[in-house]
Amino acid sequence: MADKGVGQQSAPVDTCGLAGLAGLHHNLTAPALYEHAIARGEGDIAAGGALVVETGVHTGRSPKDKFVVVDETTHDTVWWDNTASMTPEAFARLHADMREHVRGMTLYAQDLYGGADPDERISVRVFTEYAWHSLFIRNLLIRPDASELAGFDPEMTIIDLPSFKADPERHGCRTETVIACDFTRKIVLIAGTSYAGEMKKSVFSLLNFLLPGRDVMPMHCSANVGADGDSAVFFGLSGTGKTTLSADPSRTLVGDDEHGWGPDGIFNFEGGCYAKTIKLSAEAEPEIFSTTQRFGTVLENVVMDPVTRTVDFDDGSKTENTRCAYPIEFISNASETGRAPHPKNIIMLTADAFGVLPPIAKLTPAQAMYHFLSGYTAKVAGTEKGVTEPQATFSTCFGAPFMPRHPSEYGNLLRELIARHEVDCWLVNTGWTSGAYGTGYRMPIRATRALLGAALDGSLREAECRTDPHFGFAVPVAVPGVDSTILDPRSTWADPIAYDRQAARLVEMFVANFAKFEEHVDGTVLAAAPTLAAAAE
Repeated sequence: MADKGVGQQSAPVDTCGLAGLAGLHHNLTAPALYEHAIARGEGDIAAGGALVVETGVHTGRSPKDKFVVVDETTHDTVWWDNTASMTPEAFARLHADMREHVRGMTLYAQDLYGGADPDERISVRVFTEYAWHSLFIRNLLIRPDASELAGFDPEMTIIDLPSFKADPERHGCRTETVIACDFTRKIVLIAGTSYAGEMKKSVFSLLNFLLPGRDVMPMHCSANVGADGDSAVFFGLSGTGKTTLSADPSRTLVGDDEHGWGPDGIFNFEGGCYAKTIKLSAEAEPEIFSTTQRFGTVLENVVMDPVTRTVDFDDGSKTENTRCAYPIEFISNASETGRAPHPKNIIMLTADAFGVLPPIAKLTPAQAMYHFLSGYTAKVAGTEKGVTEPQATFSTCFGAPFMPRHPSEYGNLLRELIARHEVDCWLVNTGWTSGAYGTGYRMPIRATRALLGAALDGSLREAECRTDPHFGFAVPVAVPGVDSTILDPRSTWADPIAYDRQAARLVEMFVANFAKFEEHVDGTVLAAAPTLAAAAE
């Protein structure tokens, strides 16, 4: 669609109350957005053609600055223990002040979809202050074709203004940064942060609120599908390999981060991918690496040589959370539809830095719900300021910041779908073996891929298994192409007694974390939990 400045539009655009603009560039494509971004000093072009930008002080999301408006729609449906609230009056003041702030400014707008299933998607209009933010969200959401744009009617509106600084006293927020969500009016206001990921996660959060009411399961997961239509879902927190493991050249990529599971199968919420690039290499991850050498990709916070314009993905001096944002079609084996049949397998990924969990385990439906509600992984030293030893992280549903309803709603819906479609569920540890972080080593990616392959092709279903004494799940005894020793983590430790102590410690963490869910689940799920007694034996 052509560049349309104020006074040049062929049809009026609903600006959600934004008035007095000096210009509005509506649905610009990547080449035009490059021109605007470069002219405005927002970024530079790297060798290969990617647009290199910086996000300023915020190099990641600001979850403590996210708020949901309390009203009749949300009062009894949002999980307020996990969600900060904002009054309708404070939201109205913030909205009015942001509208006043944009007078005389030039903004960008994109009309996009969240959701590849036409029956479940939401239409979104995104207003941004930066040209590169407009390119980012154009890459990440689903781009309508020309016929759909002609009569586009947005259900959701996002206003993204990094230069606006919120007033905590006036706007009912915590700092000058705010992400305010009105689920009833479907408006999201983002201010005081240049981190573009807040926009895509806002769409995810709204869909996570809306879809369970339609018996559709929203999932923070990647997904791929085999030649026979055997789709697989990969749950996992950041750093567990969700994007890497789903980008399997032998399978079609459905999406790398956000999906729904509805009556007709699974569907991507997005039209692009947002992959970590720290330590990225062509040898280890060729599919993702190739996208960083293309025109249209946005590279966030990577270090670039000012003369050669080559980027150094090993340099984390700006942040460890360096990212690339690209249209999903940049992956050669990506799905053209963003849709796939009901999954045959669900993979729950964890990076266990304590070196306790096996590389793969078969879960019963009750165990799957337990581990889904737990959402365990571990941070390691050096990844965040102040982290000097492994720290357990439990993010329920593998995405607590984006799940506005109570976790039991998502957990029960997932459990029902697993049972209805007879899905095999697996827990896969991509973390440490032969000891905890600092003593052991990272699980070999070759072994992880071999184990996943056996799970996805069905051969692992019939493998001989032992029962893990601490967690109760089934662990294969032998898998072709995989060193059997690695399947029993205790045997990989130089000191088995030290392993037992570490396992007991991890069990205690699981039990303490799950206490808040005990009244919301039935006895079968409680029976699937690890126990301190088992760990002590």
